Amino acid sequence: MTYSIVARDPENGHLGVAVQSHFFGVRAVCPWVWSGFGAIATQAMAEISYGPLGLERLRSGATATDALAALVAADDDSATRQVAIVDANGVIAVHTGERCIAVAGHRSGDGWSMQANMMRGHGVPDAMADAFTAATGDLADRMLAALDAAEAAGGDVRGKQSAALVVGYADPAQPWERLIDVAVDDTSDPLGELRRLVRVRRAYLGDSSCADAMGDNPELLFWAGVAMAAAGQVDEAKPLLARAYAADPGWALLLDRLPAAGLFPDDPALLAALRPAKDARRRPRT
Repeated sequence: MTYSIVARDPENGHLGVAVQSHFFGVRAVCPWVWSGFGAIATQAMAEISYGPLGLERLRSGATATDALAALVAADDDSATRQVAIVDANGVIAVHTGERCIAVAGHRSGDGWSMQANMMRGHGVPDAMADAFTAATGDLADRMLAALDAAEAAGGDVRGKQSAALVVGYADPAQPWERLIDVAVDDTSDPLGELRRLVRVRRAYLGDSSCADAMGDNPELLFWAGVAMAAAGQVDEAKPLLARAYAADPGWALLLDRLPAAGLFPDDPALLAALRPAKDARRRPRT
């Protein structure tokens, strides 16, 4: 019911899973990532416990190979499962059970694995692998390229519905933290929406190349304006804050509350310069 990729970026150690399926809310089932330890995709007649149990084994020091072998050995229905694991060292382990619904298969390489089941035809894992290895950009960019290639090669025999992309850091100090964690639960264009959400996430992270993804999102506009103002870019901040205030005057109230929380300089002159004009907040007299 799904095609997915698990991968480790050899340049920075980031670990990721990306997936598309004709299934509601695939994020809750397939992708599992712990920063610094590994990434797992569990699909076909998915056994969700492969995700958390596999990650726990990786965190305890098992390799991807050992972790997957233990999971499969303990599962009486392993013939219906498709699972791929990449560990923090880039070791890949993948299992496609002999009773996974056709067309099912996988292809793995150095630090990555592509797997698919219930596909319209043959060639999806190969198309994904070719796209991933040829793509440029960061791990998320390359995983998105792999998903697009899967769809172009025929994709899920039932069509499209949901998608997810998760990228974890290399640092295991806080394994639950993720660089990107976005999902689309139910839409006719999950891959298009997934790309949009990745750009929105990057805009939240301060990527100026994704500034257009802010759109009219007042939260993005507000916090981008706050960050600019705190860095001394007051003139650049004002238009962003004005757009947030226009969406809801509550953002102006929030600005005044940030210094007490230590999130903005306690500078009355700066705050005054960033507030909306008084006449814009008053009701006209009649």
